Amino acid sequence: MPLARTLKLAIRFSLREMRGGLSGFLIFLACIALGVAAIGGVNSVARSITAGVADQGQTLLGGDLRFQINQRAASQAERGFLDGLGIVSHTAGMRSMARLADGSDQALVEAKAVDDAYPLYGALETEPALSKQELFGGQFGVFGAAAPDLLFERLHLKIGDRLKLGTAIFELRARLVTEPDAVSDGFGFAPRLMISTEALAATGLVQPGSLVENAYKVRLPAGADEARLKAIQDQAAKDFPEAGWSVRTRSNAAPALSSNIERFSQFLTLVGLTALVVGGVGVANAVRAYLDGKRGVIATFKSLGASGGFVFAVYLVQILIIALLGIGAGLVLGALMPFVASAALQSVIPVPAQGGFYPGALAMAALFGLLVTLAFALLPLGRARDVPATALFREMGLEGRGLPRPVYVVCALGIALFLAALAILFSGDQRIASIFVGATIFAFLVLRLVGGLVQWAARKSPRVRFVALRLAIGNIHRPGALTPSVVLSLGLGLTLLVTLALIDGNLRRQISGNLPERAPNFFFVDIQGSEVDAFSSLIAKEAPRGTLAKVPMLRGRVMALNGVDVDKVNVPAEGAWVLKGDRGLTYDARQPENATLTEGNWWPDNYGGEPLVSFSDKEGKEIGLKLGDTITVNVLGRNVTARIANFRQVEWETMGINFVMVFSPNTFAGAPHGWIATLTEKNASTADDARVLNAVTRAFPAVTTVRVKDALDIVNRLVGQLGTAIRAAAGVALIASVLVLAGALAAGNRARIHDAVVLKTLGATRTTLISAFSLEYMLIGLATAIFALAAGSAAAWFVVARIMALPSHFMPEVAVATIAFSLVITVGIGLAGTWRVLGHKAAPVLRNL
Repeated sequence: MPLARTLKLAIRFSLREMRGGLSGFLIFLACIALGVAAIGGVNSVARSITAGVADQGQTLLGGDLRFQINQRAASQAERGFLDGLGIVSHTAGMRSMARLADGSDQALVEAKAVDDAYPLYGALETEPALSKQELFGGQFGVFGAAAPDLLFERLHLKIGDRLKLGTAIFELRARLVTEPDAVSDGFGFAPRLMISTEALAATGLVQPGSLVENAYKVRLPAGADEARLKAIQDQAAKDFPEAGWSVRTRSNAAPALSSNIERFSQFLTLVGLTALVVGGVGVANAVRAYLDGKRGVIATFKSLGASGGFVFAVYLVQILIIALLGIGAGLVLGALMPFVASAALQSVIPVPAQGGFYPGALAMAALFGLLVTLAFALLPLGRARDVPATALFREMGLEGRGLPRPVYVVCALGIALFLAALAILFSGDQRIASIFVGATIFAFLVLRLVGGLVQWAARKSPRVRFVALRLAIGNIHRPGALTPSVVLSLGLGLTLLVTLALIDGNLRRQISGNLPERAPNFFFVDIQGSEVDAFSSLIAKEAPRGTLAKVPMLRGRVMALNGVDVDKVNVPAEGAWVLKGDRGLTYDARQPENATLTEGNWWPDNYGGEPLVSFSDKEGKEIGLKLGDTITVNVLGRNVTARIANFRQVEWETMGINFVMVFSPNTFAGAPHGWIATLTEKNASTADDARVLNAVTRAFPAVTTVRVKDALDIVNRLVGQLGTAIRAAAGVALIASVLVLAGALAAGNRARIHDAVVLKTLGATRTTLISAFSLEYMLIGLATAIFALAAGSAAAWFVVARIMALPSHFMPEVAVATIAFSLVITVGIGLAGTWRVLGHKAAPVLRNL
């Protein structure tokens, strides 16, 4: 029969058979829909946020171009170049301590000074709405300011109250509602305090070497396209090669936000793919159960002369139609997610997600769903193709027939490999995606092995006298047992949750426990060189038992490696952060006490040769540096090239004073700079910390004081929120696991009915059967939980100890929760289906034996 006619006839028979409805395929539909919705929805939301950033790039950036210079203002020539481009708005940002007028309390703030041209795009919204002069203008030596609710709450302020910043007095005249370019300034740990540039000058905070970020935002004439932006960037680099400014355009308004959204969407896509692959087990179970119920129809087909290929085509068409229904439902849910997210994320992400239809994201999800269906459905379909009609008439089902012919096995493996390749190809970080896909494949293979080992152990276990337990052990290893399906379906989801829970728990323990014990009490930033001795004397008076460590500090930007511009250097992702943005720099004549050299030698005292630098060993190796290489940094508008003299081990987790680069003192001779210091006093109480903080703020208003415990509390909250979001996302995979588990147990109900009827006929009571089934589910669930704990603990240890380089601890509460959850799910779902099985009458079943 020609192929076209065979397919036409197969479709015809498929549609006729499906008139009876989708009974038995609800789990199939749910698994496919869930995975497709997760992948399509997550990528649609990510693209909607990216589209929002792109469409509002000018507002988010504050201009068409943004030139940022740290620790200095633009020179006359640089400002002239910027003014020639269009309208320029200058803002300056720095961290400092705002304190009440009576000095009774203080808080760290992110001060932002704006000029009359601000904002170039968007609108500054305050409550009440005031003009720029009314909001920021000076009246009788008092300047105006605006702040968000957080600062009002932290210092118990109200509109009209006054506070001090540096040596200037400010009146809070409005609450800050909307700051249009806040995203481009990056994430801040402290609340904003918005003032005027004239007011910032009056504070006395801006001194030589002060950590001030000067941003110059340019509004170009109408019609400036991307080519014009690129030409301006090239011209700026050519005319001012030592400016050291970072330049961003409206098309890259919020690179950190875009990068984080991309990473998070990649993770969620992989989680969604895991849910889809776990759902593939449900597909295989549903197809096998469906074909088992159709064994009489398949036998009739074959008895009437239908070929195995025709039978395969009939049921493949049915499976694909049902899969398309599930994919369609998932696509509808995925397409709706951007509209839901646009409302839900407004208070979380300062960029509106644009609700819309994103066909690329949905097409990728649909393709994944189709490939998963084919990969898991081919084997049971191929097995049904080759079973003789006589066997179908005689046997209870299709179990125990072995593997289908090689062509189906090869096709299923080929589709699975193609699916893995697509997952890696579509990922932004292909290395992480490869590890994730490899781990998933490995987990599947190991889970199959675990299922086999559980059956082997049950088979080899000694005979027990307790009847219910003996029946349970026999059910675990008998032909067609549920053991492999239950272990595979539940094991992967549980393993993922255990891994994430242990990583999150170790991070939170490190932040709330280990780090505070090792970290200093305070960081002091922007100590002027002329005040270092007086500052040290004050600390000695207020904290006589404390240890003060202080070093000079500058800010610099890495411009070149071995004479090659960093933008043209191919650097691995793990070390790229060193080359992005400004880095803290210092110099020291002697090797720091907390530094251990791993390679090279420290320069001698009174060294006066070419500039040398000591580089952090881990970061240097990640970038690909070696002894003798040169690094060019821009400090205060001047490029300085230093040669690597040594590498040293840096323990970042101590949270002490550490730098990626430490230079020889002659490198920055004569350059204005401030100092940074830490105070460590292990037995200090909260009152002691408050006294030190107040004393420093009163005596040195220009010094920024950061209490490390407060910063760690903020980080801990952020990690907690992130961990909750990640676990919730991973819950999608667990939901898929539970659905597959329910489907696997439902698929085994046919054999359960036969077993229950025969055993009741032989005298078994309902109590005995319930006990046997409960013990069976309990043993399988316990074995699955033990594997999930072992595998999840190993994965979490690798991430925490090897990748994050932090101490890893096993958490008993995670173990207890995992075992309890596994037992409740397996026994609960198992008994829910078994209870209905036990109610069947014996006579109808016995007549069909």
